[in-house]
Amino acid sequence: MLVKTVFDSGELTALLSGDIDHHTARTMRLVIDGDIERYRPESLLLDFRRVRFMDSSGIGLIMGRCRLMQLCGGRVRLENIPPTLERLIALSGVRSLTDEGR
Repeated sequence: MLVKTVFDSGELTALLSGDIDHHTARTMRLVIDGDIERYRPESLLLDFRRVRFMDSSGIGLIMGRCRLMQLCGGRVRLENIPPTLERLIALSGVRSLTDEGR
C-alpha cells in the first residue's frame, strides 16, 4: 500500500511509502483527501519515513494538502524526511506552507 492513514486525537497521520511520482501521487491524494473529508482533522502529519524517491508530483501532493487543510482550518506537518528528499523540499519552498515554516 502506498499510503496508510491513522486518525487519533484530532490528527490524521499519513504514512507514505515507496516512490511518489505522477501515478502514485494521485492515489495518495485520493486516500488522504477522503480521510480529511471523513475525519475533519485539526492537523495532518505527512510521514515520509518510507519514501525512497519523490519528484515534483510529491511537492504538488504536499501543496494541495496544505491548501485543503487551510480551507478546513487545519494545519500540516512534515516528518521523517529522508536526506535525499530534504533538498527538493527545501528548494521548493513548500515548508513555508507547513507548521515548520510558520
